[in-house]
Amino acid sequence: MCGIVGYVGSEPASSILVRALRRLEYRGYDSAGVATIHSDTLLVEKDAGRIDDINNKLGLDRLPGTTGVAHTRWATHGAPTKANAHPHSDCSNTIAVVHNGVIENFLQLKKELIDLNHSFSSKTDTEVIPHLVEEHLKSGDSLEQAFAKSLRKLEGSYALALISTKDPRRLFVARKEAPLIIGVGKGFNMAASDITALLDMTNDMVFLHDRDMAVLASDRYSIYRIDTGELVERPVKKVAISVETAEKQGHPHFMLKEIYEQPLTLRDSLRLQQQYVDLLAELLDKGRAIFLLGAGTSYNACLAGSYQLSQLARLASYPVIASEFIPNYGGSVGADTVVLAVSQSGETADVLTALDFARLRACTILGLTNTVGSTLTRISRAYVLQNSGPEIGVAATKTFTSQVIVLAQIALRLARLRGKIAQYEMDEFKAEILKTPQVVENVLLRTAAKAVELSKVLASKPFLFILGRGISTATAYEGRLKVMELSYIPCIAYPAGESKHGPISVVEESIPVIFVSPPDEYRKMNIGSIMEMKARGAYVVVFGDEADNELKELADFYIGLPRTHPLLTPITYAVPFQLLAYHIAVEKGYDPDKPRNLAKSVTVL
Repeated sequence: MCGIVGYVGSEPASSILVRALRRLEYRGYDSAGVATIHSDTLLVEKDAGRIDDINNKLGLDRLPGTTGVAHTRWATHGAPTKANAHPHSDCSNTIAVVHNGVIENFLQLKKELIDLNHSFSSKTDTEVIPHLVEEHLKSGDSLEQAFAKSLRKLEGSYALALISTKDPRRLFVARKEAPLIIGVGKGFNMAASDITALLDMTNDMVFLHDRDMAVLASDRYSIYRIDTGELVERPVKKVAISVETAEKQGHPHFMLKEIYEQPLTLRDSLRLQQQYVDLLAELLDKGRAIFLLGAGTSYNACLAGSYQLSQLARLASYPVIASEFIPNYGGSVGADTVVLAVSQSGETADVLTALDFARLRACTILGLTNTVGSTLTRISRAYVLQNSGPEIGVAATKTFTSQVIVLAQIALRLARLRGKIAQYEMDEFKAEILKTPQVVENVLLRTAAKAVELSKVLASKPFLFILGRGISTATAYEGRLKVMELSYIPCIAYPAGESKHGPISVVEESIPVIFVSPPDEYRKMNIGSIMEMKARGAYVVVFGDEADNELKELADFYIGLPRTHPLLTPITYAVPFQLLAYHIAVEKGYDPDKPRNLAKSVTVL
């Protein structure tokens, strides 16, 4: 997730753009830049770092010109460096582009453009866009035509803005699967990723639809459909909310905003660079011993990933808590060991300590992270990015579901490589993966009210049990972590089959026991465990299939969820736990964005 903004009007653009960038910095903060047009010359200043530091160094807000674009970046392609910072330009330095999203076919486009003698200066996917436009201009197209033709060649997601000395008094913008809003002013027009960047300039907003492009001048704008070129109208809406509320997209807390972002972030997590997924799969397949290494939420994702690898690729792996890797396995690892480390920040101290140990013993290090340029990306032989964007809330939500869906894609690639399951099984699983963003959207719609209702029941309870079987054990562990870290209610999570080996001794009248029970091969066994708990007076809550009437009859409280592949249920069944944890915290008067004693990234041992 990045933040973009553009301005065309009569005032100096750069100071307006920098002010807007500060309000978009929550969307990304590893690099930033501004481009303006002055005296028919394109001026670009950018660097790695935070906006104010770059501004103090380069004077971003002092660039002359009344047309401009700006960007604050969360890296997805290429490390956070000056070369990879936006805006990006063409060979002739007449076009500047800023972009939020992921261009899936950029490698193919880049190769075609290099064959046409274009030269590139960054590792980003974005840089193909100004070069595509430049190439179309060579054939005699107007800038507007060149922009539209270039958009039709892009696969993936984008919100982008373009300026050019070829048409210096207009701003060109477009969106596909990424938000973009026009701010309508008096004597100016703007466009931005979020209304927060526009509110101090105007309250009149036009919300572009998916696959809209727009051409903005200071006194007018036109909107077209990308695919057909049809001129369309979109209503102007007056937005009367505070900047703080707008930053959270109308939600009271960042955590709730991030929970509701998951359909979008999951779509971005499906846009992996396949050559890196292939490389990870090949390296995992070569290992004698495979470890999935993580801490906190990332460990729970590793646990889910181990089930996916086993059932799809028939590959045994060891999910391990990072701080326990050396004590438990340090004496048994070596050159034939592969360690796949999962870390949202790429800087988790326990993870890096374990990896330093593994590297000294010639283990192959692989990475799954949300942060380009992190230590994990630097020390890994190969890595993939989960493309979740920055997460402000301390409790991981969208980063967990993104990690699980990336691990599912790696497991599927390994399944194809190893050929251990039938082709139709692989095809069915791929189809279910692609449906997951929409399924999560349905989960949010169907479970939100039930989570609020259940939170009022559980907020006063002294502790909770959460039980699951198979891959739902990982879901239970993640549910426990979310509820415990936000509500401060002690929670016990166990594989359901282990409940009778001790934990059941503390179950008594009205103690809540939550069962994670999707319609998989363990459902009948879960019914037996539910009956055991009900016999001891437990208040039984079940997260199960929305059509499972038998489980509904057994439960004291039931949350029904849409069906998906059993190996993807940690994604869909984690969402009601996130909502439940959030609403219990609110019910008890706690700040869900800042739980006590916790930090977003644990960088000390």
